[in-house]
Amino acid sequence: MLVKITTDKYEYKLPQLIEHVKKSPYIEETGAIFTFEGIMRKIGGEEVEKLTISHENPQKAQEELEKIAEEVKKKHKVKDIALVHFLGEFHATETLFMVVVGGAHRQETLKALSEIIERTKKEIGFRKEEYTKEGKRVILSGG
Repeated sequence: MLVKITTDKYEYKLPQLIEHVKKSPYIEETGAIFTFEGIMRKIGGEEVEKLTISHENPQKAQEELEKIAEEVKKKHKVKDIALVHFLGEFHATETLFMVVVGGAHRQETLKALSEIIERTKKEIGFRKEEYTKEGKRVILSGG
């Protein structure tokens, strides 16, 4: 399993995470690999010029993310998980969050992927700041 929070936007790319799951000792028991790549969008209600993502305690966030991944892996009986969440400043189309889940069957693998995405958004406590022409808007965990 690979779980990482990093400020280096170039340290990981989605193909690396897929390769990590494919090199799992359980790959021969894996029948489905699902991926998710969250990217920064420029247009929402307003045109967002940039986004910053931070956490007051990145080490605690890392530990919480590892716990979520372990719990989801056990609950859905998936074979492997690789995920990376980036911190820092982002512009349109840049990657914010990537998740790869490998499991025996598509149903539990897709459920595991979805749960990781939702729990990360709601439980980790990232602080997002969107910058528009009108100013800055803060979006806390769950937003």
